[in-house]
Amino acid sequence: MRITAATLDAIGAAAPYADSKPLRLADLTLDPPRPGELLVRIEAAGLCHSDLSVINGDRPRPLPMALGHEACATVEALGDPDDPHFAVGDRVVLAFLPMCGACAHCLSGAPYLCPNGAIANGKGELLNGGRRLHESGREVHHHLGVSAFASHAVVDRRSAVKIDRDIPPEIAALFGCAVLTGVGAVLNAARLRAGESVAIYGLGGVGLAALLGALAGGAHPIAVVDPVADKRALALDLGADQAFAPGEERFDVPPKIVIETVGKARVLERAYALARRGGRIVTVGLPNPAETFSIPAVSLVADGKTLIGSYLGNAVPARDIPRYIALWRAGKLPVERLLTSVSPLGDINALFDTLAAGEAVRQVVVP
Repeated sequence: MRITAATLDAIGAAAPYADSKPLRLADLTLDPPRPGELLVRIEAAGLCHSDLSVINGDRPRPLPMALGHEACATVEALGDPDDPHFAVGDRVVLAFLPMCGACAHCLSGAPYLCPNGAIANGKGELLNGGRRLHESGREVHHHLGVSAFASHAVVDRRSAVKIDRDIPPEIAALFGCAVLTGVGAVLNAARLRAGESVAIYGLGGVGLAALLGALAGGAHPIAVVDPVADKRALALDLGADQAFAPGEERFDVPPKIVIETVGKARVLERAYALARRGGRIVTVGLPNPAETFSIPAVSLVADGKTLIGSYLGNAVPARDIPRYIALWRAGKLPVERLLTSVSPLGDINALFDTLAAGEAVRQVVVP
C-alpha cells in the first residue's frame, strides 16, 4: 500500500529546521505484514529528543529512515489471521524496543536489554528481519521498529501493547516512551521507596514523567533542575518542592535518588556529585556516543553511591503500560499535563525547532 511518512535522508541539517526541512513527507510503499507483524494506522505520535538526536547526528542511524517511535495506533491487518493476541480494530500503544522473548535477558525478566531487539533497531529493521518500507526501488529504514511519523506502519506485534479505546490517542501515545522511560526510571530502575528524596535533571517529557512517577511513589522532597523557567513552574505546579536553574541547586535535603534525563556527560557528572552518600543515580539520557564522563572512582566505595543506566525505564511494556494507565485513570499520573500541542504531520520540521529550543514538553503530530 502507499503511505505518507516523514523521512530523513541526511543528518546534520542546519537549524532552523522549518527552513532546512530535514524531514520530507515522502510517498512510500509499505509491504503487508508478515507472520508475527501488524499493519497499524497511526493515530498520534509524540516528538522526542531520541528523534532529534537522529536528525542532528548525535545518534547516527542508517538512512534513509522514516522517523518516529512513540505512538498510539489502530490495528488494520494481521500478519497471522488467527493471531490470539490482536484483532483488527484494536487500539495499541507502540513501544520502541521489540523484545524477542527467547534470549537470556528476556527470560530473566530484563527484556529491555534484549540484544535481538537492539540489533534490529540499530540496523533499521523489524525484529523478524528486513524492512517493509520502499521508495523508488530502494529500501527505507525503520526507526526503532516503529516509524510512527506516518499514516501507517508495519510493526512486530511484540512492539505493540493493546489498550482500551476510550483513552484519547494523543494521551495514549505518551505511554510508549515518555511515561515508560520516565516513570520506569523512578519505580523500576531506582526502586523508589516512599519518603526518599529525589532530584530530577531535565524537564522534557521523560523528566516530567519521572516527576509524576516520583510523586506517585511517595518521594519527598522532590527537586527539579532545568534552564527553562516555564518548565520549572510546571514542575512546581505538578507537585515538586523545589525548582532550580542549572548551577543554582540548593537542595533542602541531599537527594537519595537522582534522575538524569538530559543526555549530556557534564550533567551526569553533576548529578552524581550532588547525590547524597548511599545515593542512587539513574541516567536515561542518550548522549552522543563520543561523549565520556569521569567520577572519582573511590566514591563508589567510600560514598556507597550506585550509578544505574536505565533503558526504556527498565520496563516490561506489556506489564507496565497497563499499570501506568491504571495510575492515570486513578488520577495518580496526570500524563495529560505533559502534552504541549497537537499538530498536523506537515508541521513536523517547525515542531523540531520548538523541541530543540527547549520550549515544549511533548508535542504530538497526527497524520
